[in-house]
Amino acid sequence: MSLKEEFGTDILLTGWSHSPFGKLADQTLESLIVTVAAEAITNAGLEPGQIDEIYLGQFNSGLVPLAFASSLALQVADELANVPATRVENACASGSAAFQQGAKALLAGTARNVLVIGAEKMTHAGADAVGAALLGAAYETAGKASTTGFAGLFAETARHYEKQYGEIGDVLGSIAAKNHRNGVANPYAQLRRDLGEEFCRTVSEKNPVVADPLRRTDCSPVSDGAAALVLTAGTAAASAATAPVRLAGFGQANDFLPAAKRDPLEFAGSRAAWARALGMAGIGLDELDLAEVHDCFTIAELIMYEVMGLTERGQGRRAIEEGLVYRDGRLPVNLSGGLKAKGHPVGATGVSQHVVTAMQLTGTAGEMQLPGARRAAVHNMGGLAVANYVSVLEAV
Repeated sequence: MSLKEEFGTDILLTGWSHSPFGKLADQTLESLIVTVAAEAITNAGLEPGQIDEIYLGQFNSGLVPLAFASSLALQVADELANVPATRVENACASGSAAFQQGAKALLAGTARNVLVIGAEKMTHAGADAVGAALLGAAYETAGKASTTGFAGLFAETARHYEKQYGEIGDVLGSIAAKNHRNGVANPYAQLRRDLGEEFCRTVSEKNPVVADPLRRTDCSPVSDGAAALVLTAGTAAASAATAPVRLAGFGQANDFLPAAKRDPLEFAGSRAAWARALGMAGIGLDELDLAEVHDCFTIAELIMYEVMGLTERGQGRRAIEEGLVYRDGRLPVNLSGGLKAKGHPVGATGVSQHVVTAMQLTGTAGEMQLPGARRAAVHNMGGLAVANYVSVLEAV
């Protein structure tokens, strides 16, 4: 059973836009939002007055003074005056949270065209400020001093993993190298350089340990950026710039916030979100052509191989060693470069993942393109697998 069969509504991604990710000193949060919003509406073949609702994914947490950004997209055109606009926050999954809220508005019948935006400005803030803001997504460390930030939390997960399943330093290095290599082909990526496996696997002056066992190459960068898309119920406008993409299924699951109530290696919320999305789409993992997953740290991608069912628990290394997740493998993962190379402007990430996946499914991904891609999944999570979202998209 598909989403359309279950709810009687066909939800399509009909237009999208993506800014470069990186240090965008000449851009403000407002300029990023307005630019991608306007482009997404135009690419959907719509006029601004045809947008019925707006959802903005943004974490912020004090990174910019303006803490009330929901109406910034109205700056696109006067015709957007009085359109309902809502800011959505769920830590690093804020973009996918906005995406799913938009989809639910269409399923509820309160809108026909929904504009979904993800945006974040981060690079102007110092490392301490960014680290403190991100730690606001962790129950135990919110408001407390930390020298390693969220990297320290995922490093603890990596240590748990190594204690149970053996050393993974080389495997994590290979994941980083894969994603950096993929990122070279992504014109939006912040880090477009093939660093090679030896560099990513080796601790050095240029690749120091950030939080043992995670090296700098195991951590996604601090980024500015934005992405936007239009969700439409029914049919796409004849003047849309590309063919549409169908939302075949989606799932969300939140886990307990206190770490003591979560198995550090289970990622149970992500596992539930995957099951719900694939179940709604009526497919199995072997029917996907590619996946974009949340690799804020390389250990997160390694565990996700197991969570999604690509390998058994504790055997995630097989996905790398057997080439399953490479471009020519069984399920290519993070052909965009992932958060690791593309960058991670927190609120923008989930929307970005949907946009680059839609590009793959419409044959418009340029050098990133996987020939013949017809169906894909997007996984986005907030905190340490606390807020979890998965979407299944397919070509029309």
